[in-house]
Amino acid sequence: MVNGRVWPGPPGRCGIAIAADRIVAVGTDDEIRGLAGPGTAMIDAAGGLIMPGFNDAHVHFLMGARNLRNLELSGETTVDGILKRVAGFAQAHNDRDWLLGRGWFYAVFPGGMPHRELLDRVVPDRPMAIEAYDSHTTWVNSAALARLGITDETADPPRGEIQRDGAGHATGILKEAAMELVEAALPRPTTAQDVESLAKAAQLAHRQGLTSVQDAGADLEQFELYAALRAAGDPMVRIRLGLLMQPGLSMVDWERRLVEYERLALPHRGDPWISTGIVKAFADGVIETGTAAMLAPYEGKRASDPGALGHPQWEPGELREAVRLADAAGCQVQIHAIGDAAVRTALDAYERAAATSGPRDRRHRVEHIETIDATDIPRFAALGVVASMQPYHADPEPAQLDLYTSMIGLDRASRGWPWGSIRRAGGRLAFGSDWPIVSFDPFLGLNAAVNRTTRDGRPAGGWLPAERLTLADALVAYTSGSAWAAHQERDRGTLEPGMLADVVVLDRDLFTIPAGDIVNASIRATIVGGALVYEK
Repeated sequence: MVNGRVWPGPPGRCGIAIAADRIVAVGTDDEIRGLAGPGTAMIDAAGGLIMPGFNDAHVHFLMGARNLRNLELSGETTVDGILKRVAGFAQAHNDRDWLLGRGWFYAVFPGGMPHRELLDRVVPDRPMAIEAYDSHTTWVNSAALARLGITDETADPPRGEIQRDGAGHATGILKEAAMELVEAALPRPTTAQDVESLAKAAQLAHRQGLTSVQDAGADLEQFELYAALRAAGDPMVRIRLGLLMQPGLSMVDWERRLVEYERLALPHRGDPWISTGIVKAFADGVIETGTAAMLAPYEGKRASDPGALGHPQWEPGELREAVRLADAAGCQVQIHAIGDAAVRTALDAYERAAATSGPRDRRHRVEHIETIDATDIPRFAALGVVASMQPYHADPEPAQLDLYTSMIGLDRASRGWPWGSIRRAGGRLAFGSDWPIVSFDPFLGLNAAVNRTTRDGRPAGGWLPAERLTLADALVAYTSGSAWAAHQERDRGTLEPGMLADVVVLDRDLFTIPAGDIVNASIRATIVGGALVYEK
């Protein structure tokens, strides 16, 4: 590969040479051409940036793959537009019993939530369930409520809510654990169906320059799925599979799950394609629905009001003990923590585990960090905890940003997605997308990280501009930072001899264009393990 700019590294490096699945040389065009033999394939980078493949540190890959068959609403910004898409999808899939989809935004609907009667207008005869874009709320129609057996007397499940109106009738909104009622009613896809969906998802990932992804919590059964995908011979992304930490288990049962996870993970020790070693917990929900755990009440609520501080997913002390056991077993831990109270809870659990078990190279992680108390920012560096963040979640589209700010107030919103502050305080960053929650297009994330603007440049100068990163720091967070967060920095994340040949070629050199044009860049070629898996 020649005629580009190799990043990271000193000026003058224009190309790389690959043999089998490893990089063997990095140098000038003449040096790289001098290594070519009669059968060598040559890729012309045409002046674009040659860089390590993007390593998405936070995805839900199987969930996203399965949803490729369903309705995607993330591009719709009006109620009429959503209903039109729903009606068209229902008409196009007359053979389906359940109609499924995802992607609607809270801010589209008056009051932040849709009602089942809206869905009933266009789908009155079959059950339909559509997850919100953040996958923390599901919107269902009346037929779905009937199929699920949800009546006015149905109790809320633990850690979930069946939303009701003033008269006690279900509105069609299921929050958090209540969403599992839908999942339990659906037939499970076959292994063949899942393998086909995963192969399609891998193709999409390659088009976006992703060579590695890290799944944020998976069932034990997923080991078999990814092994079957690999056996099928289709190009795939390198994936790291975690284990979901579930509240409500006894600690004895949690220890048993850790033992089973270790048994299934053991064959993948050293496997560059399917790796393991991490467990994931949800400490809270999301700010937009008032389920993120907060240190002070949501705006307009008193401390004595139900849900004033959000809805922690674990009982007091329960998460800390589960983390301690996972840490003692040698696992890395990642905790979904969006509200400032959840972030503190996660950091406290990690601090306690380290004090109990003693020093080791843990690299525990906090995922999302959508608001934080200022005193907790330096704790990431002090504790060696990775801030695993998804920049495009901070897209300051006015409707979304207004809802976020209205829930928690200007002061807490001023510490929204504080990657710049964490970086300046010495903390390590790992960037990802949370796909399918939002697109895994890394240029959307880079734009958010570097500019703090929407894709069309609003607001001028960026939202909370002090939190902007340099381009180099943002790229590090998407490559070597993500590799470090997965204990994989020895063979991915940089372009040096001996590293895995996971390489992407961009259609331009990001370091020579205006920052506002980053969002318009694209992938020219993606190489995984020395194999060309995508070419524009």
